[in-house]
Amino acid sequence: MLVEDVMTTSLKTVNPDTPMAEVVSMMCLYRLSGIPVVEDDNKLVGFISERDVLDPMFPKMGDMMDGMAALDMTDALNKYADVTGLKVDDLMTRSVISVGPDMEILKAAAKMVGNKFRRIPVAVGDRLIGMLSLGDVHKAIYLQNAKNRL
Repeated sequence: MLVEDVMTTSLKTVNPDTPMAEVVSMMCLYRLSGIPVVEDDNKLVGFISERDVLDPMFPKMGDMMDGMAALDMTDALNKYADVTGLKVDDLMTRSVISVGPDMEILKAAAKMVGNKFRRIPVAVGDRLIGMLSLGDVHKAIYLQNAKNRL
């Protein structure tokens, strides 16, 4: 079974100039853990994830190891407001890992698990054509298994 057989093609995307306030609304409203960042003609230029949104709220591990940082919850919540005032370009991951539509779904799932992703862009060259989630893979395997049992 190939990625193109189970990927989602109805996508929510943003561009580098999209305000983060809009992005976090989309993430919460549509329950998205990440959104591809595209330019003209669906050119994949980045990815913005919940981790990218929430990471600025917390002290860095090095600071915590040195005993220089303590987690002040009020301060952390205030940083969220700062994040929503930014643009996607300020926080997005630029080096995007993607899979091709002709990849076997278990290879794509291994790539996601190995990188600790729940979803991954599907691209041909640098053009976004879909998204694949672990849920898509799981559902496809379940349905194939159920069909084989009949």
